[in-house]
Amino acid sequence: MKKVLSCMTLIGLLFLNSAIAQVPIEKTLLWKISGKGLSQPSYLFGTIHLMCPNEIKIHKVIKDKFEQTKSLYMEIDLTDPSMASKAMKLMQMQDSNKLTKLLGNKYDTVNQIFQSMAGFSMTPMNSIKPMLILSAILPALLGCQPVSWESIFQKMALEKHMEIRGLETIKDQMDIFDSIPYQEQADILTKTILNKDSTKAELKNMLLVYAKKDIEQMNMLTIMDDGLKKFENILLTRRNENWIPIISRQIEINPTFFAFGAGHLGGENGVIHLLRKDGYKVKPVMY
Repeated sequence: MKKVLSCMTLIGLLFLNSAIAQVPIEKTLLWKISGKGLSQPSYLFGTIHLMCPNEIKIHKVIKDKFEQTKSLYMEIDLTDPSMASKAMKLMQMQDSNKLTKLLGNKYDTVNQIFQSMAGFSMTPMNSIKPMLILSAILPALLGCQPVSWESIFQKMALEKHMEIRGLETIKDQMDIFDSIPYQEQADILTKTILNKDSTKAELKNMLLVYAKKDIEQMNMLTIMDDGLKKFENILLTRRNENWIPIISRQIEINPTFFAFGAGHLGGENGVIHLLRKDGYKVKPVMY
């Protein structure tokens, strides 16, 4: 490390220090966007898509900041009445791929464990993109019937007659799972189900990190998985970059509350860092 540092120029060091300063280190899920002539602030909030009901607590600070905004943007617009029908079609694998073929001789074992966890067989989902099937075992992994922050914010927005939009479409999200080879998805599905105890432990750890509001660690956990790390650009980086122009346009129109996966907030390629690079002030709101 000393040898590497000695080779750096002063300009390089200053650039590095400046870049590091842009990466958020505070432990909070709620962030205020201001600057660049904005008349009113907007807010970012990091979610976990599914949690046990007793783990979601709407702090007064979150509610107050939400009440100060006029629009709600989530990853996708969950109020779109056509979303369910679109999703069913887009969940299907392309080119007649089948889960039975992808799992091969492990199919029966994986299906047996899956059925014990989900309460039904994988057979009707033989054409579904493998990683999407994992959502069916979340209740068993969590030990509850999960709910989402998104559903809570959506309810709050509807009560307030707020505009609700998505940073991307359901097609955008489903296309992600066409960019990750189906065989690799099937291998991740197999590993997750065959090692359900370690999967539970990993999920429990992620929820503990989330409860600590540690968005940097959440970002690391999102991309640490051996099977997913090489797809960081597809799962996080490219999506974050695509969201910045949308966020920038929207906060010029209305003070807006943005709620999306906490793993998208932190890191050098995270939304907070990218907005700061774009000239906005993004400050932590502690609660």
